[in-house]
Amino acid sequence: MAGVETVNLHDPRIGCPLAELDTPTLLLDRTASDHNLARMAAFFRNRPAKLRPHFKNHKCITLAKRQLAAGAVGITCAKLGEAEVLVEHGFQDILIANQIVGEPKIARLIRLAPHSKIGVAIDHLEQATSISKAATAAGSVVKLLVEVDIGMGRCGVAPGLATLKLAKRVSELPGVQFAGLQAFEGHLVNTLDRAERMSLARAAMQQAIDTRQMIEAAGIEVHCLSGCSSATYDSTGIMAGVDEIQAGTYATMDKQYFRLVPEFQIALSVLVRVISRPGPGKAVLDVGVKGAGSEFGVPSIRDFPDVEIPFFLSEEHVVVRNVPDWGIGDVLQLIPSHACTTCNLYRELVVHADGRVVDVWPIEASGKLS
Repeated sequence: MAGVETVNLHDPRIGCPLAELDTPTLLLDRTASDHNLARMAAFFRNRPAKLRPHFKNHKCITLAKRQLAAGAVGITCAKLGEAEVLVEHGFQDILIANQIVGEPKIARLIRLAPHSKIGVAIDHLEQATSISKAATAAGSVVKLLVEVDIGMGRCGVAPGLATLKLAKRVSELPGVQFAGLQAFEGHLVNTLDRAERMSLARAAMQQAIDTRQMIEAAGIEVHCLSGCSSATYDSTGIMAGVDEIQAGTYATMDKQYFRLVPEFQIALSVLVRVISRPGPGKAVLDVGVKGAGSEFGVPSIRDFPDVEIPFFLSEEHVVVRNVPDWGIGDVLQLIPSHACTTCNLYRELVVHADGRVVDVWPIEASGKLS
C-alpha cells in the first residue's frame, strides 16, 4: 500500500520460504489483509458513516497506518496503553472506547491530550467530573462520548432519558467536550444467520439513534454516534444517525468472523509444526492456548478442512485427529478462532506473500492491558 511500505531489509527472514521459519510464528498474508482493508474502506467511501478501525484487533502500528492510508478517519482502541502507543507513533485522532477510571490513568490520559484529539467513553457522571477536573487543571480538553447500553449488558447507560440527563451534565463541565454517543451491538455479532443478525442489530442500534434524536431535540448537539463491528458493518453501519464504524477483525480475520462475513479473507494464521505422530490418523502440533486465542472455539488447519481438533486446552500442544500422511516436522498454518486475543500473545507479525516472508511488523501494543 503506497506510502506505508516499511520493509525491514535487515531481518534475515525476509525472502525465506514459510517452511523454513521457526514455530510457532504469527503470520499475516499481506495480499489477503490488503484486500480486506480495501473492501471495507470502499464500502464506506461514499456513505455518511466513516471508518474508525479498532486497534485492539492487531495492535500493530504498521497495520493501523495501512488502515488510515486506505481511508479510515481515525483509530479506536480499547486501552489507555494502546492509545499511548498510538500517540507515540503520531496518530492524531484516537477514541478510547472504554471507561478511564482512577487517578493514575486519568493523569496518563491528560498527558496525551496536547498531542492528539482524544475521545473517551463514559457512562457515569463521576468518570466525567474526574476527567474534567484534571483536564481543566492542565488546560486541556478531552472529548467524552456517553456509552449507551443497547443490549450488551456490560458498560453503558440505559437508552433514552438516562442518557439525555448524563449528556446534559457532561455538556456543562469545563475541560471536556460532549462529543456524542457510543453504542455496541456486541451481544448480537456472533448470530450466524446473517439476515437475523442484521435485523436484530438494527433494532438494537435504533435505540441509540432514538436517544440521539432525543438529545438533539433538547438542544444539545450530538457530534457523533460511534459503534458497530466487522460483523454488522453493512447493517447498522448504514443506518441514518450512525457516524462511525469501529470495525476491527476485518483487517486480519479469524475462523469465527469468516463464518459471519466470508466476503473478507482470512489473513491471520499461526505457523505450527508437527512434533509427534502418536498413532494412526493422530498428530500433535507445537502450539496451545498460549499461542492462539480460543474464546470462540477450537482453531482449524488451513487447507485441511476434514481434520478434527477435538479440544484446545493444552498450553503448548494441540491434538489433531483424522489427519492425512503428515510427517514429523511438517509445517502447517493454524487458523485461530479469535484474532484479537491471538495477536496480543505475540510481539511481531511475519508478513508473507506467495509463500515467502516479505516483511516483519512489530506488534507494538501487545500486552498493553492497562
